[in-house]
Amino acid sequence: MLILGIETSCDETAVAVVEDGKKIHSNLVASQVQLHKEFHGIVPEVASRKHLEVILPLLKESLKKAKLTLKEIDVVAVTYGPGLSGSLLIGLTVAKGIAFSLNLPLIGINHLEAHLHAAFLNSPPPSPPLIGLVISGGHTELVYLSENEEYELLGSTRDDAVGEAFDKVARILNLGYPGGPIIEKIARNGDPSKIKLPVPRFKGETLDFSFSGLKTAVLYMVKQLKSKNLTVPVEDIAASFQLQIARIIYERIAKAASLKKVRQVVLGGGVASNKFIRNFLLNKFREKLQIFIPPPELCTDNAVMIAALAYHKIKKGEISSLSLEVQPNLKIG
Repeated sequence: MLILGIETSCDETAVAVVEDGKKIHSNLVASQVQLHKEFHGIVPEVASRKHLEVILPLLKESLKKAKLTLKEIDVVAVTYGPGLSGSLLIGLTVAKGIAFSLNLPLIGINHLEAHLHAAFLNSPPPSPPLIGLVISGGHTELVYLSENEEYELLGSTRDDAVGEAFDKVARILNLGYPGGPIIEKIARNGDPSKIKLPVPRFKGETLDFSFSGLKTAVLYMVKQLKSKNLTVPVEDIAASFQLQIARIIYERIAKAASLKKVRQVVLGGGVASNKFIRNFLLNKFREKLQIFIPPPELCTDNAVMIAALAYHKIKKGEISSLSLEVQPNLKIG
């Protein structure tokens, strides 16, 4: 079964062709990073216009790389939420047009669920029940996936998403945008033990996250150093910040796994491509929990995860109507 996947939830236009939920025939992504750099964040209208400009050429190129024509496609899968409404609408409209014109099944995909499903492309794949964590620029969602493949939301961020926190701290340190890759690179030359940053604590048994206090601590530290005409140790601050992020993620996963009595964890989302965080978790959970993380190119937004999850959905008879609408605030669990 050849599935065409389309992903336009935010600022990446992605098209892929995946066979039987596993074999990747093509995986193309058009990035908008350069467009949004000057704004230090994503401008929704700019993102929508760029999707509109590149999606059809990208579709054509993806089919060419897969050595296929549209008439050979069996299913069309597309993200319908969560995300930016204008961006989602571009992808969904194109997917609907293809499905309608060729009388193909349409599968609407939850972007968050797809990020977690990307880890199921690993060999061997994980097996529910398990804990899943989506960490990206717009999301920090901790979930439990039961043996019956039902999602339960366990915790989410109370303020900034983890990727958003990376972007804001990078801006405070004048490192540029996007913040995640830059901080990861700069932190390699830093010593996290030289800078003490707080780890947020909650009262009670919550599994929620908070990154705003950590970001604010960096802001106040930088302001104080500058007010005294002292050098800002950018590398050390970046290293300390990244370490604290990894510790917060580790603590929440460990707590959730203990609560639900599971031994498998799945990570997804752009921040899961951070090598330091990946290695930190793998080392911390060694012999305790089995962690499944997709390769970096499948952590960031892509259409492979959309097509792969669609195969799983259609096998269960979950087909969407052509009246499907975008849901910018779509939840998981």
